[in-house]
Amino acid sequence: MPRLENCAWSCACAARGRHKTQLGDTAAGLAAKVGEMLSSSVSSPSRSTSRSSNRSTLNSNQHLVQRSVVLFVVGAFMALVLNLLQIQRNVTLFPDEVISTLFSSAWWVPPCCGTAAAVVGLLYPCIDSHLGEPHKFKREWASVMRCIAVFVGINHASAKLDFANNIQLSLTLAALSLGLWWTFDRSRSGLGLGITIAFVATLITQFLVYNGVYQYTSPDFLYIRSWLPCIFFSGGVTVGNIGRQLAMGIPEKPHSD
Repeated sequence: MPRLENCAWSCACAARGRHKTQLGDTAAGLAAKVGEMLSSSVSSPSRSTSRSSNRSTLNSNQHLVQRSVVLFVVGAFMALVLNLLQIQRNVTLFPDEVISTLFSSAWWVPPCCGTAAAVVGLLYPCIDSHLGEPHKFKREWASVMRCIAVFVGINHASAKLDFANNIQLSLTLAALSLGLWWTFDRSRSGLGLGITIAFVATLITQFLVYNGVYQYTSPDFLYIRSWLPCIFFSGGVTVGNIGRQLAMGIPEKPHSD
């Protein structure tokens, strides 16, 4: 009898031991599954955030390329048309060997002006974002088109209007250029960039004329006409407005006082 009781007791203890082992294994398995679920739930948002960031960067790069192409085409086309006007009025003279049949303009003028327009048009919204002063004055395409029309009119006036001397013409064009900035821009960044563009472009033009690439008739400001910086200023403001309008889809940095 004692042997039977000892056997029964040992069997019961063994059964309880196996049951506890099974419970422990089950608990460990559940803990492992919960850990996997938690790790997957934590890593899933990070992966989705990474994919969203990559997609946003790709869209931003594509938008930047599209804006650059549009600005280049606009700058090259405007250079062809406005340079043709200057050549027809004998304001600008090119050597015969560099004149092509396309609009009777030097071949390098459209790509150079297109590249400059792309740089200036991209620079304006970048400066606005860096300064934290988003430009909100007259942000619609109708205003941009009117600005282009006024700029073409200023360039046309430089070739068509006859004054007693170039100083009077220069003062008139300077007033018109400032009026263009005040009407369609009115930003400090636009005024500063316009003056900088006019200064740099004037230096480059002086260098080109000095080296005989082309020349101006009746120069009164070293090798060029005194009203040429006004054209560069108004052109910079115009291209800047085009660049700002093209960048409307990009969120701007809020202004912090």
